[in-house]
Amino acid sequence: MGTTAIVSAILTLLAGIGIFLVACQMMSSNLESASSAKLKSLFAKASKSKLLGVGIGTVGTAAIQSSGATTVMTIGFVNTGIISLTQAATIIYGANIGTTVTAQIVALGMFGGNSISTSIIFSAFAGLGAFLIVFSKKAALKTWGGILAGFGMLFVGLSLMSGSMEDFAALQGVKDFLAGIRNPLLLVLTGAVITAIIQSSSVMTSIALAMCVTGLISLDQGIFLTMGSNIGSCVVAIIAGVTSGINAKRTALIHLLFNCTGVLIFMLAGSLLKLFTSGNLSYGTMFESAFPGAPQTQLAMFHTFFNVITVLIMLPLTGALVSLVCRMIPQKDDSDVEILKLKYIDDNMLRTPPLAVEQTKREILGMAELAMENFDRAVAIITTLDFKERELFDKVEEKINFINRTLVDFVVRLSGRKGLSEHDHIYLSTTYRTVRDVERIGDYAKNIAEYADAMQEAGQHFSDDALYEISQLKILIHQLYDKTCEAYRGELIDALDQANVIEEQIDEFTKMMEANHVTRLSNGNCTPVTGTFYLELSSDSERIADHLINVAKTIRRIKKVSYQS
Repeated sequence: MGTTAIVSAILTLLAGIGIFLVACQMMSSNLESASSAKLKSLFAKASKSKLLGVGIGTVGTAAIQSSGATTVMTIGFVNTGIISLTQAATIIYGANIGTTVTAQIVALGMFGGNSISTSIIFSAFAGLGAFLIVFSKKAALKTWGGILAGFGMLFVGLSLMSGSMEDFAALQGVKDFLAGIRNPLLLVLTGAVITAIIQSSSVMTSIALAMCVTGLISLDQGIFLTMGSNIGSCVVAIIAGVTSGINAKRTALIHLLFNCTGVLIFMLAGSLLKLFTSGNLSYGTMFESAFPGAPQTQLAMFHTFFNVITVLIMLPLTGALVSLVCRMIPQKDDSDVEILKLKYIDDNMLRTPPLAVEQTKREILGMAELAMENFDRAVAIITTLDFKERELFDKVEEKINFINRTLVDFVVRLSGRKGLSEHDHIYLSTTYRTVRDVERIGDYAKNIAEYADAMQEAGQHFSDDALYEISQLKILIHQLYDKTCEAYRGELIDALDQANVIEEQIDEFTKMMEANHVTRLSNGNCTPVTGTFYLELSSDSERIADHLINVAKTIRRIKKVSYQS
């Protein structure tokens, strides 16, 4: 084989890797979009059950064909306090099992012989999917077209990689070089480094499968390369964890320690196996006997066996593993320093857009809760002229403003991500106005608190009748808030209708407050200065109600789109 042929083989290998990576991304994003509702409910069920956590990680990763996405999403959940470190650990265990599905699919595509190769049959799905993407007018069909096209492209990339391996296999120099790499540790390190560079254990495993099938490497060599890919896959989690909070860093370390422990156990067991059988028995010979004549199945089955056994070993030790990483990365003594950050989302969740949308809604509802808490504080301050919570009020107002800025920026970036359903796109388009409405609630609460400052300075206070009316107005606004949250959270038209009724009651009540104020002023029961603050409070409260109903009304647009589609 000449230089031209060698260069051609290298370029073919790069082309195959590129198509394989694009196919994985296409399948992942479209599968997320097609199953977004199921994914949201699936990961919301993470509980204290370790087996449930493993199941969630396995099914979730098999569904979206990306252990990296599952791990990064888990890090995001830990970072925002949605799940515990123990729950995160079990989900990561499951992700390692779920990722072996790709290797099984690839192995299946390598069967063929004299008949039409299964790889060619599966590759044809790329064309079918492309037709759906180009000619279908329905978003759901386009999504499924993306899934089929991605699935088919996996095998197009695989065919290119296999073809390049056959070219390399014809080179005696390549055979001699690879035959000389027999040290298990060196093979593991090679697999880890290559996986870390391309950031895909699926690609590394597929390359190893192709090399085994073409006879370029032995099954034992492929096994150790595959074990190394498990360690290299941790780089995605490490990158995500380094830029996040302390629990996110701990989760990334759990992932690394879990995979390294599994590799260490299997390497030691493999060494003992050879030692006690005088080198006659190894993982390779065992799986060759179990699945004769099918090297692709042999390696794919070992990959699954390796991850399942590692999970079974580590599952009872999860508590000890969590304690270890907590000691290795201790909690910093920063209790006196409040760090402003979003509660339910972080940048890691951008890798799983459908779930990020759900968390965005939770963040907005959390922001609304903060705004209403400050409204309560403002009313308490102005009615009692007790300023003991004024400092807390100011801190919460600062946090509301921070969420306003940060959340809008997050939504802008999330809106540009692939894998979102039409419903999610429409929902995100409404969030800009919603976040602004919630921020304005905080602003009007701040106005009320500032009226209290002026009243104290002027030595004024409200009459008993005025205090009673303010308390009744507050009750109505909280009723509206409750119905707004119910409507917004579940996109319930009935709750919106009830919210509209309460909002009208608030309009009528504030008009009555104004009339009662004029009567009290005429009777000399209040002063013009106090009356001014009273009317301003009534007006600002009514505007808070307007902003609350605006939040609830956004569901009309979302539901309209849902009905149309």
